[in-house]
Amino acid sequence: MTSSPTPVADLAWNRPLNFIDGEFVAGEGTRRVEVRDPAQDTVVVDQPEASAEQVDAAVRAARRAYATWSRMTPGERSDLMHAWARDLTEHADELARWESRQCGKPLKLTTQFDVAGSIDNVVFYAGAARNFEGKSQGEYSPDHTSSIRREPIGVVGSIAPWNYPLQMAAWKILPAIAAGNTIVLKPAEITPITSLLFAESAHRAGIPAGVINIVTGGGRSVGTALTGHDEVDMVSFTGSTAVGESIAASVPGKRTHLELGGKAPFVVFDDADIEAAAQGAVAASCINTGQDCTAATRAYVHASKFDEFVNRTAELLDTVVLGDPEDPATDLGPLSSQRHQEKVGEMVDRAREAGATIVRGGSRPDRDGYFYAPTLITGAAQDSEIVQDEVFGPVLVVLPFETDDEAIELANDTPYGLAASAWTRDVYRAGRASREIAAGCVWINDHIPIISEMPHGGYKASGHGNDMSTYSLEEYTNIKHVSVDITGNARKHWHRIIFKGE
Repeated sequence: MTSSPTPVADLAWNRPLNFIDGEFVAGEGTRRVEVRDPAQDTVVVDQPEASAEQVDAAVRAARRAYATWSRMTPGERSDLMHAWARDLTEHADELARWESRQCGKPLKLTTQFDVAGSIDNVVFYAGAARNFEGKSQGEYSPDHTSSIRREPIGVVGSIAPWNYPLQMAAWKILPAIAAGNTIVLKPAEITPITSLLFAESAHRAGIPAGVINIVTGGGRSVGTALTGHDEVDMVSFTGSTAVGESIAASVPGKRTHLELGGKAPFVVFDDADIEAAAQGAVAASCINTGQDCTAATRAYVHASKFDEFVNRTAELLDTVVLGDPEDPATDLGPLSSQRHQEKVGEMVDRAREAGATIVRGGSRPDRDGYFYAPTLITGAAQDSEIVQDEVFGPVLVVLPFETDDEAIELANDTPYGLAASAWTRDVYRAGRASREIAAGCVWINDHIPIISEMPHGGYKASGHGNDMSTYSLEEYTNIKHVSVDITGNARKHWHRIIFKGE
């Protein structure tokens, strides 16, 4: 008879918050890392952060491991990553429960999306490690054969956000190590636990010590020590646009990969299936309590369908259940922290004060934890804060448009360009939207499906570079052209430029 899993609220973390050179290591920094359960408003762990010396030790461990890991064949790396996927599958329940505990996510989300998606990412990159693409070797000039080498960059310093701790660890670590790099990852200090479990699983599966290292602490202390380290060859960051731009400016000469903010438009044309659009809007604005850079945040709906869309969306929002993350009936968990709950509430309050109408929600429920009611807003101005800036909560703003030209213009009228969706039965409208909306991903008649085989990256202030897919491998490799003379002649044809005569 098997025992029931430990309830999420009773999970206890009794290990250090750093994983360096294959071992858990207690932090020695002066600041403390406090991880809280946002559903219960209780402390899960309180430990010192990593010191600058420990960040240095992690980077040097990665450098030592790079000498061996980068020389392994793609097949050897692939085999170890397949073993890693099997180990993660065996520990899937533990990962799902800890992701729920540290984030407040409903257990059905962590089980079906976060953990399942991360394991699929590992399996994908295990295969992708053996399938680097490039030009075929050949003669592109009369007297030379050319070939392309893809080579790892070296030690990668990565910083991941708090909204999808496990998946973001996967998106950072997997393409880097599949390409032969080693990595030091700093997870968000409020959600480090599943990143640590992810790295421990890799080590258990046989990936050598030092290939994956985790250091925990604040951005200004641990993050700065990591990105500014002389032995870090590349910096990858996911988070806010302001912080990403600051990091990029602080590391001149280093390769950077930045996945930054988003403010995804949700464009509903007059021929759209309004039921499908309303269902999609609610799901895509509420997933992960709206704490998703690709979440539907601003819906533009043709004026002739505006009231129908708003009314149906409001009805569906009324069915969204806030509650205990372990309850299978729960749809929406809490926000990540009290500070973030306050930020979301303040943005909605300012929209109300500016004249917007709060159709649904707009308040904090009377219950423990950092919950916020799913919120629907109309009557906001296009240039208002609630339309232009990231809320990162379960908040959807709906605005009308009259013409297709206006819809495209409004969709592009923010600094961001990460994701978007268009809802229409017209193939020509769909084609135009996919072409003219400036975003790294445009979904047609859906919003937010993410798959390992397709890239995730942004335009404009949403950053540069791609996560997932084989395109991400380009971010973590240097491309080298190798040219070999095939004539054996001492005097080459092009030497006539220098020497007189032939």
